[in-house]
Amino acid sequence: MKKQIYGIKAPEKECDDRNCPFHGTISVRGRVFVGRVKSAKARRTAIVEREFKRKIPKYERSEKRISKFYAHNPDCISAEEGDNVIIGETRPISKTKHFVILGVKK
Repeated sequence: MKKQIYGIKAPEKECDDRNCPFHGTISVRGRVFVGRVKSAKARRTAIVEREFKRKIPKYERSEKRISKFYAHNPDCISAEEGDNVIIGETRPISKTKHFVILGVKK
């Protein structure tokens, strides 16, 4: 039986990455976001940008903000620049990586 995380099915491609949420030992807990891959140049790492609106009560307006996350990009998923992806929070993988890519959104 294939492993599912938050209703996302495991990719068809197999990998031997220990930090893969489907084929490795890392667990996904906490926040889950949808974002766009800005850069995937580093090995097994992707920079994911998330746009959101923040309300400013004083002026009764909202502003658009962008936040960046460094996410682990497993070999079986291998998201590329410009892809819309779903990322989930994990334990710290490195100094800056606390998220892992769960899948590419079509």
